[in-house]
Amino acid sequence: MKTPTFGQRLRYDVGGVLPDDLQDWVLHDLTGRGSTQRYLARFLVPLVAVLLLFLLFPGPNWIAGLMMLLIFVPVVYFASALHLIYRAFRLGQHGIDAASIPRATSGAVRDRETYEANYRHP
Repeated sequence: MKTPTFGQRLRYDVGGVLPDDLQDWVLHDLTGRGSTQRYLARFLVPLVAVLLLFLLFPGPNWIAGLMMLLIFVPVVYFASALHLIYRAFRLGQHGIDAASIPRATSGAVRDRETYEANYRHP
C-alpha cells in the first residue's frame, strides 16, 4: 500500500484531499484498526496545545486547570459522538462511498434478531 509523503500527510491531517492513488491508504486510515484513536489524536493534540495557553493567565493554576477542563471535556464528548459523521464526510471527500463499507451490527440489533428467530409467532 502506497503511503503519503510528509507534505501530503500534513495536508491530509488538516483536512486536505489526497490524490486518487492513495485511496487505499485513506480507506485504511479512516476505517482500519486504530482509526478512532488516530481521529481523536488529530483532533485533541492541537486543542491541548491551545488550552495550555490558559496557564499564562494570572492567578492560581487550579483555576486555569478548571478552565481547560471546562473546554476539554465537552470537546472530547462531541468529537467522540461525531466521529462516524466526520469519517463519512472524509470518505466522501476522497470519492469513497461510505455506505459501501460494511458495519458491524450492534449488540441490540443482533439480540433482537435472535429473539425474533427464536420466539416469533406465526
